[in-house]
Amino acid sequence: MAVETDTRTAPALVEDTEALVRYAVASGMLAPEDETWAYNAVLECVGATGPGAPHAAELLADQYAIAPTRDLGVDESVTMFELPDCEGFDLEAAIERVAAAGVAAGRDEDTPSGRDRIATRVMDILMPRPSEVSNMFAELYDEEGPEAATDWFYRLCCDARYVRTAAIAKNIAWTSPTSWGDLEITINLSKPEKDPKAIAAAGAAPATGDVYPACQLCMENEGYRGRGAGEAHGSHPARQNLRIVPVTLGDEHWGLQYSPYAYFNEHCIAMSAEHRLMHVDRENMGRLLDFVDLFPHYFVGSNADLPIVGGSILSHDHFQGGRHVFPMMKAPVENAFELAGYPAVSCGVVRWPLSVLKLTSTDREQLLDAAAHVLDVWRGWTDEAAGVIAESDGEAHNTITPVARREGDGYVLYLALRCNIATEEHPLGVFHPHAEWHHIKKENIGLIEVMGLAILPPRLVEELGAVERMLVEHVGEPEALAVALDTDPLTASHAAWARELAAAHPEVSAENVEEIVRGGVSDVFGHVLEDAGVYKWDDAGRAGLKRFIDAL
Repeated sequence: MAVETDTRTAPALVEDTEALVRYAVASGMLAPEDETWAYNAVLECVGATGPGAPHAAELLADQYAIAPTRDLGVDESVTMFELPDCEGFDLEAAIERVAAAGVAAGRDEDTPSGRDRIATRVMDILMPRPSEVSNMFAELYDEEGPEAATDWFYRLCCDARYVRTAAIAKNIAWTSPTSWGDLEITINLSKPEKDPKAIAAAGAAPATGDVYPACQLCMENEGYRGRGAGEAHGSHPARQNLRIVPVTLGDEHWGLQYSPYAYFNEHCIAMSAEHRLMHVDRENMGRLLDFVDLFPHYFVGSNADLPIVGGSILSHDHFQGGRHVFPMMKAPVENAFELAGYPAVSCGVVRWPLSVLKLTSTDREQLLDAAAHVLDVWRGWTDEAAGVIAESDGEAHNTITPVARREGDGYVLYLALRCNIATEEHPLGVFHPHAEWHHIKKENIGLIEVMGLAILPPRLVEELGAVERMLVEHVGEPEALAVALDTDPLTASHAAWARELAAAHPEVSAENVEEIVRGGVSDVFGHVLEDAGVYKWDDAGRAGLKRFIDAL
């Protein structure tokens, strides 16, 4: 049985709860007339009881004497507490202390996930209900336009701590020039590295009916408490403060939410209301265009629908989008070509390490017909000279990664050709990062990385730091450097690459070593993308791509 804490013996809890309620009102998440309810609900959530807030007595009379307000602005005459300077308020520190009080009262287990479940439930209390969010989004969309609606919704998700801005801020990011233009690199500290075999095994099969929610992308996650690793069906993150806005894509009910651990600006997810496998076809490419019709200031794309070349969740039909221009979108078109039967569609090959076709048109239906034609031909395309095999032992290997955006009055579809064939030499995939680059990147190359933004594992922070120290300590000492790299567990996997960096940069010093190593990482990412390209940028590869285009 939970143990309740008398707030009279915990003044810090009273203070933090007051501050959270003030923050919610000042952020526009909570109406002033809901303050008393929210204060008491938070205390109940963490197992506390006792008197009200110290400042309540003299202000409650005013609160109830004034008619409730219905706008999103803050009327200080009806606030229970003095409004804070939100810019100076440490939300993370306050919510962590309140969650710790809940754990002490026995409300959840004393683990990171247990504390997070309490913290997430507290934020849920302090924010609008799902219907209120949907109504406000629709009102802003109709009256002020899609940008105003997404601006408000994204800000809400950040203020409510669903988008974990504090965790995202700890990620390391940089941009470095490469032979493929400026590539974007992130070392993501909020998520562990995934094994490609585990992704393939777990992601392609739909969940069994007794799992609820069936996956982390199901709409049933909205308001879900989450569960710990020791509970039935294993761990599942808390989602009480998740809000999903309904959208219609392809005459179906879909939902729009933001990613809690965003990789780029306003990183959003659109997911089907039905838990079904990912699929790439004309129907879903039509939904991509529906999405950019609704939100022309966003791009949107779909992961490929096959293991190895797909993303980490293949069990639920979904897209990813946001307000970001990726390196692939800045890359020039190397050569144009025509598709017979589709005169309204302009086509070109993008100068990009993956094999990417760019289709542009103001004629939506003809553009979709042309994209579906490319996909259909590619699905059945075998080119043994390039290592591309359409099917083996009844298993399909070819698909595409499609990306959509608006350009003026027209549409753009980027179609990245993908093949997931594996061999004895490359058991994780012929067109997957090869083993020589696994010290930096081993995971699947999904939608985001196809476009030129690397998502690298947190282990690299410590490992690359060790590489930098050794490069500086052993300048001009190649033999000593080799021994040091090979014998340190942090650097052993990077040894060959680090020796190449040292040889290429005899000028390395404490002042420039970080820039040199980061440039080397960016070059590795360029090679990783080259491995994922089915037709290379050499004579054989250009001839192979021409064979495919001619077949179109």
